[in-house]
Amino acid sequence: MASGARGERVEGRVTRGTTNTNRLRRIDRWIAVQPVLRQTADPLVVDLGYGASATTPLELHERLTRVRPDVEVVGVEIEPERVRIASERARPGVSFRLGGFETPTPGGRPAAVIRAFNVLRQYDEHEVPAAWGRMLARLQPDGLLVEGTCDEIGRVCSWVALGPEGPRTLTVSLRLAELEEPSIVAERLPKALIHRNVAGERVHDFVAALDREWARAAPLSAYGPSQRWIAVAEGMRAVGWPVRDGRARWRLGELTVDWDAVAPGEGPGTRAR
Repeated sequence: MASGARGERVEGRVTRGTTNTNRLRRIDRWIAVQPVLRQTADPLVVDLGYGASATTPLELHERLTRVRPDVEVVGVEIEPERVRIASERARPGVSFRLGGFETPTPGGRPAAVIRAFNVLRQYDEHEVPAAWGRMLARLQPDGLLVEGTCDEIGRVCSWVALGPEGPRTLTVSLRLAELEEPSIVAERLPKALIHRNVAGERVHDFVAALDREWARAAPLSAYGPSQRWIAVAEGMRAVGWPVRDGRARWRLGELTVDWDAVAPGEGPGTRAR
């Protein structure tokens, strides 16, 4: 723990802080279509743990203003020097604050959306529930926490969407061009799941099912990788996975399932193969 500028307790630890331009574009475009962003009276969005530069909060603001012009993005970082450097790029609608999981915001306002990406990756699994709970406490009644992990250039991503009541869904988002197997996402599962990708766990069944459906859909490669991925989503749904959304999202390389289908704990092991 550390202290903020006014002596508040800053909750969390300094992480590596690496970032790249467009690294979080897949997550940004997913957040942009979430109902809470369009419906809230106070479109306050937090980019928690934005890293060593102002890149991801600025990109998030640019993308979200296309659907919600009055959106306000607050970048929160636990390392004071990162906040100082990022603040030099502040502009109307984008500001920066020192903080951690306690999620400080202007005037203490609750957030419509909190995005915490590549933050918990460096924590232990047993620390996840407390971090989730602290951030969820800072949401609006219908707010959304998006917590996940991606590779360095944003081509392999996964995230958990949580409401104030807890986890709702898991989303996998992959760059389909040159994709060999969807199970590459196993390396970038959220911290709550990454160590659960072992036989007997639901998420292990899920990842294995993605690979099976990808292999089955191989003949559709002639029509492009998006058509093949759409077939994967349809195949997953057909064998009983609670797949959400439809072709408009699937063609982007996304696939979202209910959290209960992948949550830690032994799975039924009876899904169709």
